[in-house]
Amino acid sequence: MPTAKELADAIRVLSMDAVQQAGSGHPGMPMGMADIAQTLWCDHLRHDPAHSDWPDRDRFVLSNGHGSMLLYALLHLSGYDLPIDEIRRFRQLGSSTPGHPEYGDTPGVETTTGPLGQGLANAVGMAIAERALAARFNRKGHEIVDHRTWVFLGDGCLMEGISHEACSLAGTLGLGKLIGIYDDNAISIDGDVKGWFTDDTPKRFEAYGWHVIRDVDGHDAAAVSRAIAEAKAVSDRPSLLCCKTIIGFGSPGKQGDASAHGSPLGVEEVERARASLGWTHPPFEIPTDIYAAWDARPSGEKRYRDWCERFESYRAAFPEEAGEFERRMQGLLPRGWDAACEDALAAVDAAALSVASRKASLDALEALGPMLPELIGGSADLTGSNLTLWSGSEILSRDCPDGNYIHFGVREFAMSAIGTGLALHGGFIPYCATFLVFSEYARNALRMAALMGQRVIFVFTHDSIGLGEDGPTHQAVEQTATLRLIPGMSVWRPCDAVESMVAWQEALMRREGPTCLLFSRQGLSHQERSRKQVEDIKRGAHVLKEGSDALLIATGSEVGIAMSAAALLDAQGLSVQVVSMTSVDRFEAQDEAYRASVLPPSQRARVAVEAGIPHGWRAWTGEDGAVIGVSDFGKSAPWKDVYEYFGLTAEHVAAEVRRVIERLRSP
Repeated sequence: MPTAKELADAIRVLSMDAVQQAGSGHPGMPMGMADIAQTLWCDHLRHDPAHSDWPDRDRFVLSNGHGSMLLYALLHLSGYDLPIDEIRRFRQLGSSTPGHPEYGDTPGVETTTGPLGQGLANAVGMAIAERALAARFNRKGHEIVDHRTWVFLGDGCLMEGISHEACSLAGTLGLGKLIGIYDDNAISIDGDVKGWFTDDTPKRFEAYGWHVIRDVDGHDAAAVSRAIAEAKAVSDRPSLLCCKTIIGFGSPGKQGDASAHGSPLGVEEVERARASLGWTHPPFEIPTDIYAAWDARPSGEKRYRDWCERFESYRAAFPEEAGEFERRMQGLLPRGWDAACEDALAAVDAAALSVASRKASLDALEALGPMLPELIGGSADLTGSNLTLWSGSEILSRDCPDGNYIHFGVREFAMSAIGTGLALHGGFIPYCATFLVFSEYARNALRMAALMGQRVIFVFTHDSIGLGEDGPTHQAVEQTATLRLIPGMSVWRPCDAVESMVAWQEALMRREGPTCLLFSRQGLSHQERSRKQVEDIKRGAHVLKEGSDALLIATGSEVGIAMSAAALLDAQGLSVQVVSMTSVDRFEAQDEAYRASVLPPSQRARVAVEAGIPHGWRAWTGEDGAVIGVSDFGKSAPWKDVYEYFGLTAEHVAAEVRRVIERLRSP
């Protein structure tokens, strides 16, 4: 029977061989954490390689994702569908072993990691999800949700600010099934971290309310196993194992040095490492006895089958709850959803309310929330401004684990990454709220949600210079345009309560990626529509008013201005077609015939108006048209004065439309 060290050495040699063959990568961390990983995966992790989507599996997150070969080696050796040929193709085009772990590319990868600290925040979201589902569905003698979330993290993860945000909240919530394992090797890319990272990490986590196990020898399998067992026994707070390791362990010339971090060891050093480890086998060759010792399929299959039997017993005793659990874990909306949406939309249209779209957003939550027990959300300390606390909300806390509303505190970045973790775990549709301008704090988490195609709803209120007196620090100018630039992100900026209801419905139904909903602080006028016009809102853009002399395109709070400008032009004998483009990306996805019906190609006189930077609108106006926007930061004043200052008035818009028409008519 191979020793624990021999099993760990299999990780080391696969990692250094793959990085060497690829000509790039990070061998140091996999070699340094190999003993820890072997102990966790062989002796403690509850997983099944044949059923990588088993709902009650432990979640394993590699937050220090640059060490991706550690995870690939673990998956390959344990028996996941990751053959040795894919290890050989590390970092190559089309392989299942990309440079950083990518969700959806590799069986067993729970989240895309690489931007340091975000995997840790994702793990917090997963732990929240586990505890909330357990509180909701478990019954005495029938525990169908009972797993842990494990996260590996390094010095870089702990330097990133998001780690402070996420771990502070995790301690407050008392997430006892979250266990972090810290690779304390004191090395980052620039060298020994003592010049820039001298925090007392154990004290820091103790202050957060974590259970901390100090000074674990990361190369002593027995010591690591004892520490893991101690952490598993603590149920009232998350645990952190501080493991002392040597980066590049086993490499005689590079271990303990930054040179092992992010570059291949080199052919000669790889051979020296093999000799140092006592590994006599050629590159990419693992002895059969080591494969057999690593193989987690038999034990995994037993765990999975045991759970299936327990779930069937649960179904027999609680059939309604079992069906609901399956629906939620499959990400399906409840029966009657379509009819409920139609009724809610008809009701808000009939009410014809002129309200701020942030208030219309709350009304949408009130209408749709009761149907969705999987809806879980929160705000970054702006609940009363974002209007996200609907009447069916129950605050999630240490003492109320099955709540559906999280007070995230002023933690925009962690909130957004935690929301993505909730979505990745399954069983929830998360929403996260703050002011639009503060989406900047969360930017990379939004990008990661889009990269992974996760159904997360980002609610951004106070969406423009309409914020008013708080001034340019709080007024969003460039954010709407830049959110639209994120691949896979759907962005909606509704102009009234009806469009706000549609935007919420479309966001909830969108399973292939995240959605940003942008809502106003100021009141917006209701727009009259036919039944077909209401139906066309979900297509991203629709004609609010028909006309033949020019096209006027607007979004959000500027649609009302456009309609008033069109009325002024009508009085002057000019017929203007007004288009509300609620979602640019959704409109772009429509067929050519529909796009042409909304924006006839023959109409060159086009003007777009939006209270933000003009970027992107030339795609719809063409060079012959004009764009009215805000090319500078805002001003501190009542919102109507700010709008007038920047020319966002019906009179100015009408004058610009008239100017474009006259210019195009001139010989």
